Amino acid sequence: PATSAAVAALYADFLDGWLVDDSDAADVVNLLNDFFRVVVDTVNRHGGFVNKFQGDAALAIFGAPLELDNFAGRALAAARELRIELESALGDTDFGIGVSAGRAIAGHIGSEQRLEYTVIGDPVNEAARLTDLAKDEPTRVLGSARAVFLGDDDEAQHWEIGEGVELRGRGIETLLARPLIEPVAEAVSDDERADDLDQDDLGEPAEAGA
Repeated sequence: PATSAAVAALYADFLDGWLVDDSDAADVVNLLNDFFRVVVDTVNRHGGFVNKFQGDAALAIFGAPLELDNFAGRALAAARELRIELESALGDTDFGIGVSAGRAIAGHIGSEQRLEYTVIGDPVNEAARLTDLAKDEPTRVLGSARAVFLGDDDEAQHWEIGEGVELRGRGIETLLARPLIEPVAEAVSDDERADDLDQDDLGEPAEAGA
């Protein structure tokens, strides 16, 4: 039977445009397998389970089908570790990670021929929307402040509460939380290139007139 449960949702997804028309099929499959392997291993270490593979994305749940102590803190810790593990495993292929927490509906849905355990509700939707925003973040990770507040104090120390935004399709404001981790290498390179351009814009100092 379906139940209402307090859960945390972690969503991880590749950046748009990573798959091009002339991509080698074997290379694509190998990359996806590396991605899903890292996600499953990391989520399992923190007590969650991967509920769905959705194309080039994965949804992990903490707190269902079994209750889990500190479900939100575990999901946030998994997100921080996952960023580091994925960056190491995927190289230049970029991604985003989002985490939310709250109450959701969990249970088996489908038909007599095929049932699937599914978790639906605001935390899942919010995590997916945060993942879209996270792709533009230097760390590639965003959480909701609600998830941080529902987690333990130890994990909260690793997050900084930021501004509020209205995520697509929600109609209410989400207060963002950012992890206190190093930016991805690509983000650092982009910043360095921007600094170089700024220096170039300054030009050479003009010589004093005679």
